[in-house]
Amino acid sequence: MGNIFEKHIRKTSLFTEHRDALYPGYLPESLPHREREIDHLAEILTSALYGEKPSNVLIFGKTGTGKTAVVQFVGRELENAQKVYGKSKIKYIYINCETVDTPYSVLQNIGNHFAERWEERIPFTGWPIDKIFTTTMEYIDRWGGVAIIVLDEIDKLVSKSGDDILYKLAHLNDVMKNSRISIIGISNELRFTDLLDARVKSRLSEEKMIFAPYDAMQLKDILLSRAKIALREGVADEDVIELCAAIAAQEHGDARRAIDLLRISVEIAEREGATRVTENHVYLAKNKIELDCVAEAIKTLPLHSKILLLALVLSEESGRSNLTTGELYNVYRMLSRKIDVSPLTQRRISDLITEMDTLGLLNANVRSFGRYGRTKVIELSVPWMEAKNILLKDEYLFDLKNVQIPRQRKLEF
Repeated sequence: MGNIFEKHIRKTSLFTEHRDALYPGYLPESLPHREREIDHLAEILTSALYGEKPSNVLIFGKTGTGKTAVVQFVGRELENAQKVYGKSKIKYIYINCETVDTPYSVLQNIGNHFAERWEERIPFTGWPIDKIFTTTMEYIDRWGGVAIIVLDEIDKLVSKSGDDILYKLAHLNDVMKNSRISIIGISNELRFTDLLDARVKSRLSEEKMIFAPYDAMQLKDILLSRAKIALREGVADEDVIELCAAIAAQEHGDARRAIDLLRISVEIAEREGATRVTENHVYLAKNKIELDCVAEAIKTLPLHSKILLLALVLSEESGRSNLTTGELYNVYRMLSRKIDVSPLTQRRISDLITEMDTLGLLNANVRSFGRYGRTKVIELSVPWMEAKNILLKDEYLFDLKNVQIPRQRKLEF
């Protein structure tokens, strides 16, 4: 018996050895259509080369507009320039606040960049916050240079833990003698600063940059530059590149989406044994990405939201659609009791419905029932079979796999 992977191995791949160029995290040698933003950020940070503190910067823009890529690109160039022109030490620290999302973890991450010996490293847990702040400050000041601290997804940190950590970081420059720090915050939320205390806002907002979405022609240029690196010649013609760019441009000009779409299109073509990517492969990739997004959104829902969504899925499976809030709540309550979970109140369930409506997992529209009043009518906005399969993989919901929801006469509207 042969190896199970034998039939899947291709003698030649449609990708070059630089396949990683079609992943969003790849940092290229140039960033098309972000030259102005790169130059502006470089101008702000130039003072670090002279040992002076650059202004703090807040960068805003929708997902996939090149914010993180520009900041990392400029950081790489700044470190290279420091070796040639710098009169001071420079350290460029990047932190993603979607994962590093507490004051302790932020300070621990920063402090350990300046720990000179292994035994000086700050532990993951266990220290009082005052101690970790003081230790981090001492490490930075002992180092004696200019530190650029990038807080990507900074709004996630503030919404979870408040803005006290930002005030503490900005205040470091007032107490350190030998070092200086500058903060670059990156956010998808233009209204993020509304969450900040006035003192923090004034310190962080010394400079602001807003990244506009890419248009279809700009996305095409980005994809062409990546395809030249990642794909063999002739694999994807210009029509395929244009289609990927056009689809992404319709969805807020997201470069990450365009890059993912092209890569997955090539992967699908490879699996089929094709030698070229066609427009049909692009549409197949588009459907796959959309299903993957739905799966990720469902997997990360809290337990009660999952039960509520499963109630809607099972109702639709049984032929019941356009449920009112009260009808859906009754099914949710029945499912909760079957798995020994205390159901939430109907008011709280109404809030969860609104949240999942925002995520695009369901549609909740207010309808009038005449003398019966007005209420929300809820319907599923994702394929019920796929949603059910994802939900029943949750260990808490597995026992609901054989539950059937009886049909019920509904109000006509």
